[in-house]
Amino acid sequence: MSKVLVLNAGSSSLKYQVIDMKTEEALVKGLCERIGIDGGVITHKYNGKKVVTNIEMKDHTAALEFVLKSIVDKEIGCVKSLDEISAVGHRVLHGGETFTKAVKIDDKVISQIEELIPLGPLHQPANLQGIYACKKLMPNVPQVAVFDTAFHSTMKPKAFRYAIPNEDYTEYHIRKYGFHGTSHKYVSQKMAEYFGRKGKFVVLHIGNGASLSAVSGGVCQDTSMGYTPLDGCMMGTRSGSVDASILPTLCEKHGFDVNGAINYLNKKSGLYGLTGFSDGRDVENASKNANGAYTTEQVNNARLAEDMRAYIDAKIVASYVVPLGGLDAIAFTAGVGENDYLYRQRVVNYLAGFGIEIDEEKNSKRGVEGEISTEDSDVKVYVIPTNEELQIAKESIEVLGL
Repeated sequence: MSKVLVLNAGSSSLKYQVIDMKTEEALVKGLCERIGIDGGVITHKYNGKKVVTNIEMKDHTAALEFVLKSIVDKEIGCVKSLDEISAVGHRVLHGGETFTKAVKIDDKVISQIEELIPLGPLHQPANLQGIYACKKLMPNVPQVAVFDTAFHSTMKPKAFRYAIPNEDYTEYHIRKYGFHGTSHKYVSQKMAEYFGRKGKFVVLHIGNGASLSAVSGGVCQDTSMGYTPLDGCMMGTRSGSVDASILPTLCEKHGFDVNGAINYLNKKSGLYGLTGFSDGRDVENASKNANGAYTTEQVNNARLAEDMRAYIDAKIVASYVVPLGGLDAIAFTAGVGENDYLYRQRVVNYLAGFGIEIDEEKNSKRGVEGEISTEDSDVKVYVIPTNEELQIAKESIEVLGL
C-alpha cells in the first residue's frame, strides 16, 4: 500500500500529515504557522514526540521545503526518501458546480480551481499555494484535490436553490454549497457500518466551525451551511443564519460597509459575540462560574449561549426529518461534538419528542467512538470521531487507482 502526504494550506499556514495506507495511521503530522509573516514556527510530531522550530518562511514553497526535509530526516522523519510518497492529497475548499468528487490535479484542474476563487476568496488562493508548491518541489508525484463541497453536491435543487431571481443562480451561481464535506463523508461512511447504506441519519460536525448534514443511503440530502460557511448554526465566532435585513442596520450603527458587516458576522459574533469567548471550554467555565472568577452577567450570557447553540442545532436536526423521511440516528463529531458531553445532552434533551434517550455513563466519555443512546431509544445516538486527513488520503488513493 501507499504513503500519502496530506496537505491543508491556509493563507498563512500549512497543516500536513503522512499517512501509511496499509495501517491508516499518521506517521508524522505537523503545522507550519505564520507563513509570509515574521515569527514563523513549525510544530512537527512523530512517534509521540514534538519538535518546535522557529523559522522564517517567505511563502508556502519555503514551508513545504522544510516539511519535505523533515519527513525524510533520520531522526524525526518517516520515510527514507520522497520516492516512498505515492501521492499528495490536498484539501480544497470550493469545487463549485465544477467538481462533484475528488480529481487528479493537472493544469486544466488548476485553472478551474483558480476560476472558483470568487466563491472562496480567502481559502481558495491558499489551497492553490499548496498545489503550486508541490508542483514545483514534487513534480513527479501525482496530486489529488479533495473538495470540501463535493459531498453535498448530491443535494437536489429544492434543497440548494435560494428563492431569488433565476439569473442570480444561472449567471452568478448563487446557491447553497455546504462545507465540511470531507468530515461529513467520513462520518457517514462510518455510520453505514452500523446501519448499512439505507440508514437515515443526521451528522453534527460541531467545532469552532459547525455544520449539520442530512444523509440517506450514504447520500447528502441537505446541509446547514450555504453559499458560504457563515450560514446555518451558531459557531465560535460566526453568527449562523440571520435575517439578511440586519445588514443595513449593522452598517448604519457601526459605520461598516457590506464587507465590514459580513466580517462582523463571521469573526465577532457567535459564541464570541454573546460571551466574549469563542472556545466552548471557556464558555463552559463561565457558565459554571469556575473559581468564582466571573461576573453575574458573564455567567448568564454563557448559559444563554450554551442553551442557544443546543436549541438551534436541535431545531436543524428536527427539520431534517423532512428530507430524510424519517430518522434512524444522529452522529456527533468534531471537537465539540466528540468531547463535550454536556452539549450532546442538551441537544438530545431538545429532541426528546422523537423518543431519543441518552445513556449518561456512555455519554460521559470523551472522543470514544460508539453508541451513547439507551437500548430503548427510538433514534440511536452515536459519537464518531472524524478523520478528514484519512478521508483525503483514501480518496487520493482511489482516484489514482493505487
